[in-house]
Amino acid sequence: MSSATPKRKLNQEGQRSFGARLQASTTKRRRPFWVYLVAAGPGLIAANAGNDAGGIATYSSAGSQFGYRSLFFMVLVTIGLVVVQEMSARLGVYSGKGLAALIREEFSIRLTGLAMLALGASNLGLVVSEFAGIGAAFQLFGVSRYISIPLSALAIWSLVLFGSYRYAERIFLIMSLAFFAYPLAAIFGHPDWHKVAVQTAIPHFIASNSFVFLGVALIGTTISPYMQVYAAAGVVDRGVSPEEYPLERADAVGGAIFADIISMFIIIATAAAIGGTGPLQSAQQAAIALRPIAGSQAVNLFAIGLLGASALAAAVVPLSTSYAVAEALGVERSVSRKFRQAPLFLGLFSAQVLLGAAVSLIPVNLITLLIFTQVLQGFLTPIILTFIVVLSNRRSVLGNAVNGRIFKKVAAVSVIAIAGLSSLLLVQTVIGWF
Repeated sequence: MSSATPKRKLNQEGQRSFGARLQASTTKRRRPFWVYLVAAGPGLIAANAGNDAGGIATYSSAGSQFGYRSLFFMVLVTIGLVVVQEMSARLGVYSGKGLAALIREEFSIRLTGLAMLALGASNLGLVVSEFAGIGAAFQLFGVSRYISIPLSALAIWSLVLFGSYRYAERIFLIMSLAFFAYPLAAIFGHPDWHKVAVQTAIPHFIASNSFVFLGVALIGTTISPYMQVYAAAGVVDRGVSPEEYPLERADAVGGAIFADIISMFIIIATAAAIGGTGPLQSAQQAAIALRPIAGSQAVNLFAIGLLGASALAAAVVPLSTSYAVAEALGVERSVSRKFRQAPLFLGLFSAQVLLGAAVSLIPVNLITLLIFTQVLQGFLTPIILTFIVVLSNRRSVLGNAVNGRIFKKVAAVSVIAIAGLSSLLLVQTVIGWF
């Protein structure tokens, strides 16, 4: 089947149930709350995947280093994430194509190839860190990583290879429940809630290079290219039609807000327990540091959140690479397809899971790996976000669903700010090497 054929046609067999469940409610002016819960999917999954092992380490370090001072900055980051994720989902719904396919058709093939190469390299580094996060979480419960990582890799691989998109999506959503552990961990840390509220609503920035670097890192870990790639490809694989977009928009916007609220609770939990103690190097280090102050309950909850976050991202990150490469080449791509129907898509996913799990088992400097990944993402993020804004402004791509006059300005400002800070992270990291 040609790449020009809308993916929603490819997925009608497995995705009709989604539209059927919503059809009776989508025409109503006021929809009951459960309808939005049923619509939860790619937007929530993509945003939650951003709270991965590296993200948790960054948010924990923000809390341990600067207390609650980064909370207001996270409010600004949330606005940017909402704007970017909404545009990504809208592109997928109204065009019936993922971001890589649209970039290939609307821009140069060479630029598409360069972007896909950077995405694949940075995502592979992330996959390694996600499986390392799974191993670290299980080690907090006394389980060897040499047992937990291979079994987790097999479970994630089997979920995608032998299930439909809808089945995989349900499991991903169940994994997202683990994030509720962080608000509980914050409560066990007994934070100063008045101070939390004040520093969330009013900026309390510090004029220092370390605070600026942290702010840039927060953007880099919260708004990652693989999230936008998965958000667009996920709605296509799910078979969401333009008529159902109001609910999908709620999924994209609500997912972004939910994910960043969880991020803020991670900052609150570590700020309350170990604020002012300096930067952290890993999420596991944050969990261990909580024990003498917040108690074993907070440590266990932190470990549960780390496990759920790492497992979710270990599936979503390689899927985003597979979607992007398959879309760029114009070949079949769907979790609902069998291996013989989508050999490149599922073969690439399998290779990433195998390699990521294997590398995470050998002694490797994860900090160096994460820095290398940040460099690639710092290079890639401005490119991907620029593509998203330009595509969302093109009537030839979205018809009447293009960005409106006000949204166009908000999107431009958000993307310029995010791209600028991501580029700054790239420059700062490279300078740090010398």
